[in-house]
Amino acid sequence: MSSEIDFTGVFPAMCTPFDEDERIDYETLQADAQRLEAAGVDGLVPVGSTGESATLTHDEHVRVVEAVIEAVDDVPVIAGTGSNNTREALELSERAADAGADGLLLISPYYNKPEQRGLVEHYRTIADAVDLPQIVYNVPSRTGRNIEPDTAVSLASHENIAGYKAASGDLGQIGDVIERTRDEEFAVLSGDDALTLPMLSVGATGAISVAANVEPERTCAMVGAALDGDYDRARSLHHELGSLFRELFVETNPIPVKEAMAIRGYGPACLRPPLSRLSEEYRDDLEAVLADLEDEPAEVADAAEGDR
Repeated sequence: MSSEIDFTGVFPAMCTPFDEDERIDYETLQADAQRLEAAGVDGLVPVGSTGESATLTHDEHVRVVEAVIEAVDDVPVIAGTGSNNTREALELSERAADAGADGLLLISPYYNKPEQRGLVEHYRTIADAVDLPQIVYNVPSRTGRNIEPDTAVSLASHENIAGYKAASGDLGQIGDVIERTRDEEFAVLSGDDALTLPMLSVGATGAISVAANVEPERTCAMVGAALDGDYDRARSLHHELGSLFRELFVETNPIPVKEAMAIRGYGPACLRPPLSRLSEEYRDDLEAVLADLEDEPAEVADAAEGDR
């Protein structure tokens, strides 16, 4: 590999802010990247599912990656470059590499539902061509196809395939991948905030987190405590964040997290169609959860300070 990344800790899956005319707000994007870096995250992941990559042109996609890289000083930027078209995923990956991305996150091909052999060929094609550390992203609820443990383990042997973002919800399957790749330089990262702590307990190394956009210090403190073996504190923080984890997925991601960002003053709630604003029936509960978290900041700040 041309570079090495320690895939340990918290990597927010960043939102892409839009103005009311659906144009990307690059100023807000860069301010958000700087806010997250200052909060102590271990890396940033722009233009993934949370970044509404499916609605961006290729040029916009690359410009978002460039803007995040320009904004931060000392954290790696892992660009989402997945597609259901191998050629398109390869092009996006090459352009992100040229833009200076430190690593790549590749969602498995969606809609066309390849067989496992097709998934292996897809990922190996990109890994052979692009000399950056790459994370295989399994989220069958979005793609319609599960990356089976045998497939993930097979891909782990490739020198450029450095990790696996697990969002299947199947802890048995995730544990199987972790167990069978313990001797590889291969990180398993949570892609489901509510399951991050259970995954850490069986050997995951961190999280690509939606909640960290809103509560980066708490999320870092929870993950850091678990990685240090302090499960009493990690459980306490997990339960503090539990209501937020639930509220951020009452509707399709990133609808709730963009609303939360707007409530906190971090960015607009605007989304590109076909996504729409959070339903009014959920807004009061989300505001209440955010207010409760704001009422108890001191202990978390102390905990986060101890993890750095």
